[in-house]
Amino acid sequence: MDHKIQKYKLSGNIWSYRRPLVWLGKLAVLGLTLYYLRAALLDANSHQALSLDNVRSVWSSGWLGISLAVLLLPVNWGLEALKWQFLSQKIEKVSFAQAFKAVLVGLTFGFVTPNRVGDYAGRILTMRQPNRTDAVGAIFLGRLCQLYATVLVGSAGLAYFMYRFYVPLASPVGISVAVAFILLNGWALSLLFSFHWAVELLKRIPYLRRWVHFVEVIGQYNAQELRYVLAVSGWRYLVFLVQFMALLWAFGISLPLEQYVWGVSATFLLKSLAPSINALADIGMRELSAIHFFGLLGQDPLLVLGASLSLWAINIALPSVLGLVFVLPLKLSRAR
Repeated sequence: MDHKIQKYKLSGNIWSYRRPLVWLGKLAVLGLTLYYLRAALLDANSHQALSLDNVRSVWSSGWLGISLAVLLLPVNWGLEALKWQFLSQKIEKVSFAQAFKAVLVGLTFGFVTPNRVGDYAGRILTMRQPNRTDAVGAIFLGRLCQLYATVLVGSAGLAYFMYRFYVPLASPVGISVAVAFILLNGWALSLLFSFHWAVELLKRIPYLRRWVHFVEVIGQYNAQELRYVLAVSGWRYLVFLVQFMALLWAFGISLPLEQYVWGVSATFLLKSLAPSINALADIGMRELSAIHFFGLLGQDPLLVLGASLSLWAINIALPSVLGLVFVLPLKLSRAR
């Protein structure tokens, strides 16, 4: 009994020392989030596309497109919460509200980290202590399914621009590119549905065996469950697509429907595949891609820039700020 009491006191003393560090970490996330938001807004304000006169013009003529993009914001992250609620059931049962909170916290942490790896930490911290390491695999699987939706549609968009502006389809290079796209998507899909084999293989490699528990949960999802996650990812991708198209239309970009789709999908593909250092670098990659592809279609780069920055503000900046509400009350240790 004395041993247990001493152990409890020791753990309490350790936690008392760790508590200031935890709050320091939370304040660091808060500070970095506000810093990146301020830097992004100052950078955006220097562009003619987001001048006060142009913003007034956009609101007066394209308010319907902007309103649609804003109204789709909760649908976008609601679908991500639905996906996380489904994926986390292998580890811990959570309600939709808890899943939505986890998504917002992950978004806020991801906002200030390279390639949004903080999304893992944010979602993990909303779970019970014993389940936290097991959640890494579920989060990775969700992101992988979303990436597959981006690659699948983005490959078609990239092919459109390649065949229209660079190489003819009826040529050795054009045929090779088409085959490469088909093989890439087929390989990615087959890998997704055979992760349980990959997990078993990792267990047989001594050096990698100790890391298997982080992704072991991936092998527990059957084909039907994976199809469901892919379907939700596809619907969420469609919401992204409609949001960007609506904002492009609001900023005065007028194109046939198929060119909207191919331009946006190719932009999302390059943005997703390119590594980013922080939130500002993440902004730059999407804008450069959008300006390039829609520039090929003869559109004003400043208008495209304004639409792309607006998409970032609606989908990333705004929910990241909302996520701060849940970051500060987070407990590092939760044993419910």
